[in-house]
Amino acid sequence: MTKFRPCIDLHQGKVKQIVGGTLRDDGPGPRENFVASAGAGEFAAKFRADALTGGHIIKLGPGNDEAAREALAAWPGGMQIGGGIHADNAREWLDAGASHVIVTSWLFEGSKFSEERLRRLVDTVGAERLVIDLSCRRTASGWTVAMDRWQTLTDLDVTPEVLSRLAPFCDEFLIHAADVEGLCRGIDGELVRILGDWGGCPITYAGGAATMADVEQVDTLSGGKVDLTVGSALDLFGGSGIRYDELVDWNRRG
Repeated sequence: MTKFRPCIDLHQGKVKQIVGGTLRDDGPGPRENFVASAGAGEFAAKFRADALTGGHIIKLGPGNDEAAREALAAWPGGMQIGGGIHADNAREWLDAGASHVIVTSWLFEGSKFSEERLRRLVDTVGAERLVIDLSCRRTASGWTVAMDRWQTLTDLDVTPEVLSRLAPFCDEFLIHAADVEGLCRGIDGELVRILGDWGGCPITYAGGAATMADVEQVDTLSGGKVDLTVGSALDLFGGSGIRYDELVDWNRRG
């Protein structure tokens, strides 16, 4: 059964919900759906109290380390951490309380995938503590992994063959559908179906969930093999489409 996995997205030290396609290094600031007054630790403590496991903290750019450490301290071993992770600092974040480290951009040199870097990371932390982030955008070839906060397309596509190739090096995959992230207009059902048909190891999908019907759709399309993160639509983050308590109850029913 599909499980809800919580998320804490950090931008400039605050818990936020951002439209994924607007997060850029140049030009105006990102479009923000929500900025929390509560600290990251308060959200992590709530997820811990409700026994929501396998969630993730994503640092979107600089200035987020203190907030990330606050969240990890509120739930040691309870959440994963991503954003600026590489072989030289990954162990530091595990020691700070992360259950896993999540890595995307560092696995690429320029925009080309580096198996040497992946092997170095596995040697450092072990495949059992690594989540490979294959967040992607729709392209002419299907779905192409995007790095640097989804700004730069790489040479790696999200396909069953690529998932099978990378699965021995990690414990899970995290996949944001960046084109629908933060828009609350529905999930990328085609991508979810492909991920579920593969089903070789745990996968968390993020992007576009707007109602409980979307949660149910992920469960149906993936055969219950793909978990789901809900962000901007969640009342916990200022949304109106999905109630947090509904998702807690959903997980308990499973």
